Amino acid sequence: GRFIALYPAAAFPAPQQVLATDEAALRACGFSATKLATIRGIAQAALDGIVPTREQALAMPDEALIERLVTLRGVGRWTVEMLLIYTLERSDILPADDFGVRDGYRRLKRLDATPTRKQMETISLA
Repeated sequence: GRFIALYPAAAFPAPQQVLATDEAALRACGFSATKLATIRGIAQAALDGIVPTREQALAMPDEALIERLVTLRGVGRWTVEMLLIYTLERSDILPADDFGVRDGYRRLKRLDATPTRKQMETISLA
Protein backbone atom coordinates (compact mmCIF):
# COMPACT_ATOMS: atom_id res chain seq x y z
CA GLY A 1 0.00 0.00 0.00
CA ARG A 2 2.79 2.45 0.84
CA PHE A 3 4.46 1.75 -2.48
CA ILE A 4 1.29 2.30 -4.52
CA ALA A 5 0.54 5.45 -2.49
CA LEU A 6 3.71 7.02 -3.93
CA TYR A 7 1.95 7.09 -7.32
CA PRO A 8 -1.57 8.46 -6.73
CA ALA A 9 -2.19 9.20 -10.43
CA ALA A 10 -1.64 5.58 -11.52
CA ALA A 11 -3.23 2.23 -10.68
CA PHE A 12 0.32 0.86 -10.72
CA PRO A 13 3.54 2.75 -11.48
CA ALA A 14 5.27 2.47 -14.83
CA PRO A 15 8.90 1.32 -14.81
CA GLN A 16 10.06 4.88 -15.58
CA GLN A 17 8.23 6.16 -12.49
CA VAL A 18 9.83 3.53 -10.26
CA LEU A 19 13.30 4.35 -11.56
CA ALA A 20 12.70 8.08 -11.11
CA THR A 21 11.53 7.68 -7.51
CA ASP A 22 13.96 8.72 -4.81
CA GLU A 23 15.57 5.72 -3.13
CA ALA A 24 14.75 7.10 0.34
CA ALA A 25 11.05 7.27 -0.55
CA LEU A 26 11.13 3.65 -1.68
CA ARG A 27 13.05 2.56 1.42
CA ALA A 28 10.39 4.32 3.53
CA CYS A 29 7.87 1.85 2.05
CA GLY A 30 9.69 -0.86 3.99
CA PHE A 31 11.84 -2.30 1.21
CA SER A 32 15.23 -3.67 2.16
CA ALA A 33 18.20 -2.69 0.03
CA THR A 34 18.07 -6.12 -1.62
CA LYS A 35 14.35 -5.86 -2.42
CA LEU A 36 14.85 -2.35 -3.73
CA ALA A 37 17.63 -3.55 -6.04
CA THR A 38 15.30 -6.29 -7.32
CA ILE A 39 12.41 -3.87 -7.89
CA ARG A 40 14.61 -1.39 -9.72
CA GLY A 41 16.23 -4.21 -11.71
CA ILE A 42 12.82 -5.45 -12.84
CA ALA A 43 11.78 -1.93 -13.79
CA GLN A 44 14.94 -1.47 -15.86
CA ALA A 45 14.49 -4.90 -17.45
CA ALA A 46 10.95 -3.91 -18.45
CA LEU A 47 12.33 -0.83 -20.20
CA ASP A 48 15.03 -2.94 -21.86
CA GLY A 49 12.43 -5.39 -23.21
CA ILE A 50 13.51 -8.31 -21.05
CA VAL A 51 10.26 -8.29 -19.09
CA PRO A 52 7.50 -8.79 -21.65
CA THR A 53 4.25 -6.87 -21.62
CA ARG A 54 1.21 -8.77 -20.38
CA GLU A 55 0.09 -9.34 -23.96
CA GLN A 56 3.50 -10.69 -24.94
CA ALA A 57 3.64 -12.91 -21.84
CA LEU A 58 0.21 -14.34 -22.63
CA ALA A 59 1.49 -15.39 -26.05
CA MET A 60 4.72 -16.96 -24.75
CA PRO A 61 5.17 -20.63 -23.93
CA ASP A 62 5.61 -21.31 -20.20
CA GLU A 63 9.25 -22.41 -20.40
CA ALA A 64 10.23 -19.47 -22.60
CA LEU A 65 8.79 -17.05 -20.06
CA ILE A 66 10.44 -18.89 -17.17
CA GLU A 67 13.83 -18.90 -18.93
CA ARG A 68 13.61 -15.19 -19.67
CA LEU A 69 12.48 -14.00 -16.24
CA VAL A 70 14.77 -16.13 -14.06
CA THR A 71 17.68 -14.15 -15.49
CA LEU A 72 16.52 -11.24 -13.31
CA ARG A 73 18.00 -10.71 -9.87
CA GLY A 74 15.63 -11.96 -7.17
CA VAL A 75 13.37 -13.85 -9.58
CA GLY A 76 13.41 -17.63 -9.43
CA ARG A 77 11.48 -20.37 -11.16
CA TRP A 78 8.89 -20.55 -8.35
CA THR A 79 8.17 -16.82 -8.69
CA VAL A 80 7.55 -17.13 -12.42
CA GLU A 81 5.41 -20.23 -11.88
CA MET A 82 3.23 -18.22 -9.47
CA LEU A 83 2.95 -15.49 -12.12
CA LEU A 84 1.91 -18.11 -14.65
CA ILE A 85 -0.73 -19.56 -12.32
CA TYR A 86 -2.20 -16.48 -10.66
CA THR A 87 -1.63 -13.63 -13.11
CA LEU A 88 -1.65 -15.33 -16.49
CA GLU A 89 -4.15 -17.99 -15.31
CA ARG A 90 -2.27 -20.92 -16.80
CA SER A 91 -3.83 -24.11 -15.48
CA ASP A 92 -1.13 -26.65 -16.37
CA ILE A 93 1.66 -25.49 -14.07
CA LEU A 94 3.16 -27.67 -11.34
CA PRO A 95 5.62 -25.84 -9.08
CA ALA A 96 7.72 -28.97 -8.50
CA ASP A 97 10.30 -27.04 -6.45
CA ASP A 98 7.64 -26.03 -3.92
CA PHE A 99 8.05 -28.13 -0.78
CA GLY A 100 4.41 -27.58 0.15
CA VAL A 101 3.28 -29.00 -3.18
CA ARG A 102 5.62 -31.98 -2.92
CA ASP A 103 4.74 -32.70 0.71
CA GLY A 104 1.04 -32.25 -0.05
CA TYR A 105 1.38 -34.89 -2.75
CA ARG A 106 3.16 -37.16 -0.26
CA ARG A 107 0.31 -36.78 2.21
CA LEU A 108 -2.39 -37.18 -0.43
CA LYS A 109 -0.83 -40.40 -1.75
CA ARG A 110 0.25 -41.56 1.73
CA LEU A 111 3.86 -41.93 0.66
CA ASP A 112 6.69 -42.54 3.13
CA ALA A 113 8.96 -39.93 1.55
CA THR A 114 8.39 -36.58 -0.07
CA PRO A 115 8.98 -36.81 -3.83
CA THR A 116 11.92 -34.95 -5.29
CA ARG A 117 11.50 -32.24 -7.91
CA LYS A 118 12.44 -34.73 -10.63
CA GLN A 119 9.94 -37.26 -9.34
CA MET A 120 7.20 -34.60 -9.31
CA GLU A 121 8.02 -33.71 -12.91
CA THR A 122 7.68 -37.36 -13.90
CA ILE A 123 4.42 -37.70 -11.93
CA SER A 124 3.02 -34.60 -13.62
CA LEU A 125 3.51 -36.15 -17.07
CA ALA A 126 1.46 -39.25 -16.21
